[in-house]
Amino acid sequence: MPDWKKLIEGKIALATRGAKPGKVNANERIPAGQTEVKNFPTLDLGIRPDVTIENWRLQIYGLVGKELTIDWAQFQAMNQITDVSDFHCVTRWSQLDMNWQGVLARDLIAMTEPLPTAKYVTLHGYDGYTTNLPLDALLDDDVIIAHSVLGAPLTQAHGGPVRIVVPKRYAWKGAKWLKAIELHAFDRPGFWEVRGYHNDADPWKEERFSDD
Repeated sequence: MPDWKKLIEGKIALATRGAKPGKVNANERIPAGQTEVKNFPTLDLGIRPDVTIENWRLQIYGLVGKELTIDWAQFQAMNQITDVSDFHCVTRWSQLDMNWQGVLARDLIAMTEPLPTAKYVTLHGYDGYTTNLPLDALLDDDVIIAHSVLGAPLTQAHGGPVRIVVPKRYAWKGAKWLKAIELHAFDRPGFWEVRGYHNDADPWKEERFSDD
């Protein structure tokens, strides 16, 4: 098992290094305080679950008219899209023009017929990770449940076989090894949010921590 205290301290140290607020970048596509990279770094909780296309399932439940569980074949049979977006990690790196392939989150959510009382979601990973979003944010037209990136299937290290990508938020809002999406009426802070990370996570406002 990972040393949670050291892990959390390390991630927070990465996110807090340098001046705050961060230096404005000459490249207008890179938020303040970020540095451009091209090697797509990997960060996680130290647990990489043994989930494959054979045993992967995605469940959508909670305040929905129809609960949904799909397997890999059903996921692949859905309308597949390609989305190009920029990826901003709270640990102060950004990678531009990330080419993702998968299914729009809103297409899957629509299949469940969300109830009017559903306002928020919790994203669950197979590693036990959770993070939260307003339902409206999940339904943006650039939020993708992805199986491939830059023309290749997602590796385990990058959250494969399936992760969610939320380009308008810092990357911790996109759960790796996506297992479930839970819809509910009230906001429920996730793993990093209860440890002091900002609930909204807008990289353009440098919303790294709850006191920012």
